[in-house]
Amino acid sequence: MKRKTSLLLLNLFFGISLFAQQLPFVYGTENSGARFPKPVLPTLDELPVVAPLTDPFAWSDGSGRSTDFKDWERRRNEIGAEIQHYEIGEKPVRPDTISATYVDGLLTVNVTENGQTLTITSKIILPEGTGPFPAVIGIGRGSGSLPTDIFASRGIAQIPFNFGNVMAWQQKRGNEPINKLYPNLVHMGAYAAWSWGVSRLIDGMELVAKDLPIDLKRLAITGCSFAGKMALFAAAFDERIALCIAQESGGGGAAAWRVSETLGNVETLGKTSHEWFMESLFQFSNDVPKLPYDHHELMAMVAPRALLVLGNPDYEWLADESGYVSCKAAQRVWETFGISDRFGYSIVAGHGHCQLPDVQRPEVIAFVEKFLLGNTSANTNVEVSPYPDVDFARWTNWWGTGNPVLPGK
Repeated sequence: MKRKTSLLLLNLFFGISLFAQQLPFVYGTENSGARFPKPVLPTLDELPVVAPLTDPFAWSDGSGRSTDFKDWERRRNEIGAEIQHYEIGEKPVRPDTISATYVDGLLTVNVTENGQTLTITSKIILPEGTGPFPAVIGIGRGSGSLPTDIFASRGIAQIPFNFGNVMAWQQKRGNEPINKLYPNLVHMGAYAAWSWGVSRLIDGMELVAKDLPIDLKRLAITGCSFAGKMALFAAAFDERIALCIAQESGGGGAAAWRVSETLGNVETLGKTSHEWFMESLFQFSNDVPKLPYDHHELMAMVAPRALLVLGNPDYEWLADESGYVSCKAAQRVWETFGISDRFGYSIVAGHGHCQLPDVQRPEVIAFVEKFLLGNTSANTNVEVSPYPDVDFARWTNWWGTGNPVLPGK
């Protein structure tokens, strides 16, 4: 009997391992599930109250749930449609007219729509050699707020995303470069615009692939604070990004809106920047439990690709306790698909905002080594936080029961 049980467990283990190995690390298209129709998107008055964190595996129409990976493509697109509809606005699809050049280290991407042209430029830092090189897209500069040497010393190209080419940090609604292309999307939030810009930057890399030696299957993105949110949204909405490192992204990033409502002076939905989101998001300021999703599902949209979340609890505004609970919820998606090593979080105090402390360097390096350089021995099982007494499970225990009740503390 023991022998049969052992064989069964062995077969189960190898079956799960084989399944996990077969799941893509990255995709060749921006959205592999674009063919799926949008779910029904009710008004605020029609939405039910869900006090705990929403179930990432439950269909939007209430018809049930699925933890089968073959259904994730559809479910991921339901979540994406809800986030666009209620929070950031529509991310436009790739326009038909895009051209790009790569000359003297400068990538120039011209995007034309509605008779108008928007230009995105990026001064790329290439390692020595012939490539093709894995690459990191850094918000604002080549490595974002992460130390440059982590990438430069490993032969990884650095590609700055100049987000101001698309929309300013504090947009003047309707008067930004992207609005010339899409005058009907005047209500667009910055995170839809910036995610669109990252996708067009990747389009440009594809168009000049003969001249620019970048391994397009090994792209990462990173940023910190408002740029950490930007990196997370960009990775969630473009499956060509293999790795996202979202540093200190706070409310509107990794933190869950629902959990943040229970904390102190943190970036809640009602307190976040109006310029970064659609103005209509703020109808939920006093009705956060009516959101049909939350930001653990924004993170989950990155699955089955890799995501590392970095936090800094010294800064109360970042709502890192909420980020922790949200990470534990999102982690369930990677675990369910047997790829838990593709998701990690590290919430560490004792350093300045957007300054990577030495204790987090090995964790960042491990994710870079595994998902940009293919080092399968790198240990990416990263779970670090100062919240051992936080009951994260009470936010998710209802999943699969159909009864969304949030127990008291």
